Amino acid sequence: MKLIVTGGAGFIGSAIIRTLLNTTHAVIINVDKLTYAGNLDSLTAISQHPNYHFEQQDIVDQPAMQALFARYQPDAVMHLAAESHVDRSIDGPAEFINTNILGTYTLLEVARAYWQGLAAPAKARFRFHHVSTDEVYGSLGETGLFTETTAYAPNSPYSASKAASDHLVRAWHHTYGFPVVTTNCSNNYGPYQFPEKLIPVIMLNAKAGKPLPVYGDGANIRDWLYVDDHAKALWQVLQQGRLGETYNIGGHNEKTNLEVVHGVCAALDELLPDSPHRPHAKLITFVADRPGHDRRYAIDASKIQRELGWTPQETFETGLRKTVQWYLDNEAWCQRVMDGSYRGERLGLGGV
Repeated sequence: MKLIVTGGAGFIGSAIIRTLLNTTHAVIINVDKLTYAGNLDSLTAISQHPNYHFEQQDIVDQPAMQALFARYQPDAVMHLAAESHVDRSIDGPAEFINTNILGTYTLLEVARAYWQGLAAPAKARFRFHHVSTDEVYGSLGETGLFTETTAYAPNSPYSASKAASDHLVRAWHHTYGFPVVTTNCSNNYGPYQFPEKLIPVIMLNAKAGKPLPVYGDGANIRDWLYVDDHAKALWQVLQQGRLGETYNIGGHNEKTNLEVVHGVCAALDELLPDSPHRPHAKLITFVADRPGHDRRYAIDASKIQRELGWTPQETFETGLRKTVQWYLDNEAWCQRVMDGSYRGERLGLGGV
């Protein structure tokens, strides 16, 4: 299979590329604009693989996308390219509208025109897999789970832009018969995650003895999914998912933000017994909450388990320990990222 992966230099995109090149014979074309969160260091281990190709392009650039499809003649697209950080969407929503909505529209139109020109066997094989988030569903109360039929109620500029892209993908299937599958995942964590997300922020701050910022009261709940489990699920959906269907992918790991922070601190206490900052939990500092902060997300992943046989392999405890150990073992990667555009500053205050 020749597979275009958009956003392949990002956290989840690089995980799927590493997984596929190490476990399959797929030919991967990584299409990434290399914005602040795109990092080719995450792909160093496979950069010389004969089945790997990298193209630095913007998915909003229609002529560039048309040229890529003509050159590589892909059998499928896995679309992960997106602006993805809620706090950044609060401070600057325009880029989220441009990339997540207009970029998805452009990619859909280029892919549809390419698909319509294929011979019958290749046309029947082609798939467009749109990778999205559980944040499109809004906020849950204390009980209940997001299912594939939960009504959309996005509450941030980021989640609104992803909801719009989901609707475009659905419409292209129902209007044009375009062969799509969509997945909505819960919070990912693991190696190579850009250090503005909760776990790497806490990990790097704690190691340096800096305050550990926890929004509000820390009781906001997320379902946590180890990124390599997610990568395997995405590949399974691309190959076996029913066209036009949505599959929720979750880790069966509901945790409050405060529980996650304490988990990182406990792992560091164990792995860095000589740290002058032990116990690291003493560094926890509560800060002003994020505007419009959704209280709880939780995924019902029974459909993908029932139809495709996928279940996560990592518990939160095993995945978190692997993650913390990886960051300790890869200080050079972290340093190169921190030397770039991201400085560890507080984002998402919306000018407040």
